[in-house]
Amino acid sequence: MPELPEVEVSRLGVSPHLIGNTITQVVVRERRMRWPIPQEVANVEGQSVIAVKRRAKYLLIETAKGTLILHLGMSGKLRVIDASTPIIKHDHVDIVLNTGKCLRFNDPRRFGAVLFQAPDMQIAMLDNLGPEPLTDDFDDKRLFKLSRNRKGPVKNFIMDNAIVVGVGNIYANEALFLAGIDPRRAAGNISAARYQSLTATIKQVLAKAIEQGGTTLKDFAQTDGKPGYFAQHLNVYGRKGEPCEVCGKAIESKVIGQRNTFFCTHCQR
Repeated sequence: MPELPEVEVSRLGVSPHLIGNTITQVVVRERRMRWPIPQEVANVEGQSVIAVKRRAKYLLIETAKGTLILHLGMSGKLRVIDASTPIIKHDHVDIVLNTGKCLRFNDPRRFGAVLFQAPDMQIAMLDNLGPEPLTDDFDDKRLFKLSRNRKGPVKNFIMDNAIVVGVGNIYANEALFLAGIDPRRAAGNISAARYQSLTATIKQVLAKAIEQGGTTLKDFAQTDGKPGYFAQHLNVYGRKGEPCEVCGKAIESKVIGQRNTFFCTHCQR
């Protein structure tokens, strides 16, 4: 599933092609996505793209008449291509530009979304989100304060979008490893000093993943079709039974919160 780094990589890739250019047409071939694609997406036709932003895992394409909100779901990919390029299976939406290019959304599993937000409209899914992890709004003091009396695993805690957005499964595993924290440990039993370390490693892991173009394990590709290379830097994720690169002990795996979790029992306490 594309997480925050993959969506940010997509934003960086599409922005130069969209900003300042005009959307001439929104072509919808399949409306049955995670939520039905509304007819109102056509409201942006004839409008210039003012900005391309990201909030959590949502991509926001802003115009004067409203914003297109895209979510990649489990298997979605965005490509910037010539608008005349023949479609392939699962090419559900084209955002066609006056330049002759289009932003094409391919989603085999149809768990993604394309929605419309009018200037005076609120979108419920964007409300009540926690801070962005790569901003100053996300700090160790806030994380420590919110963790008090939390009995659930710290991994679930940092993956809660009300606490902080965008720390997906891969990156939670990696950040906890670098911080030396066992993902099974209760969030409320971790000291302020260790939350300071964890906050730093969350920022470090996400920033490095963006720098490397995201993580490609199966579906994700950058907007130019290239894979993300952060998979080459994984310390624990997907490495069950392999030796820890720090201590040599075998990496273990356990399901926490319905997600596969990988950790080193020697390095993480």
